[in-house]
Amino acid sequence: MADRMKNKLALVTAAAQGIGRAIAQAFAAEGARVIATDIAVDKLAGLAAVRRDRLDVLSTDAVNAFAQSVEKEFGALDVLANVAGYVHQGTVLECDEKDWDFSFDLNVKSMHRTIKAFLPGMLRKGGGSIINMSSGVSSIKGLPNRYVYGATKAAVIGLTKAVAIDFIGKGIRCNAICPGTIVSPSFEERVEAVARQTGKSLAEARAAFIQRQPMGRLGTAEEVAALAVFLASDESSYVTGQPYLVDGGMAI
Repeated sequence: MADRMKNKLALVTAAAQGIGRAIAQAFAAEGARVIATDIAVDKLAGLAAVRRDRLDVLSTDAVNAFAQSVEKEFGALDVLANVAGYVHQGTVLECDEKDWDFSFDLNVKSMHRTIKAFLPGMLRKGGGSIINMSSGVSSIKGLPNRYVYGATKAAVIGLTKAVAIDFIGKGIRCNAICPGTIVSPSFEERVEAVARQTGKSLAEARAAFIQRQPMGRLGTAEEVAALAVFLASDESSYVTGQPYLVDGGMAI
């Protein structure tokens, strides 16, 4: 298919690499006007976007100013894809208050910031789709050493449902994507971290990640992006408030 998002204005956070970049590329391939953001703005090069900007989603002032700038230049968004996030490694015993606060700030409060900044314009426009990146590791399933990460991603599902029900009669749809283990630069960093912590080789650490996937393989960022396109397009016009698994059967 093509042009499933023709002329839609879509903002993607954390678009420099991994899932965020795949989503930005998929949106553009389907005809969307993409605004790609990340703190690593140099890594946004090569994306087919109408605007590539640095955006620190940890800053309320920066998000609010960016929303005003975007609306002044392009008008209100049709699609907001909140992808920025962080995976903390450890149990409650390895999670100090700094880890807890940072994880919730980046994984949850950043979405509060962007939604609050861009939603008024979407409401004035008459509708839009908000897509939040959660995880299969959340209220859906627990995995070892994902204590605060799982808590944040469970919160994302709750946030998603709250926004969906509050604005269901005003043309706003809000859904969450819940990936399993996806190949990405951040995943490779986690493999290295596990190898260091456990004394295992990189191959052994990677094999352990693959083993927990019932399909026997890791997912790709493009597979997650395909779901994002569906949720952003009018094909999902009767869908809101739902966590969508793309996890290779991990949560079965």
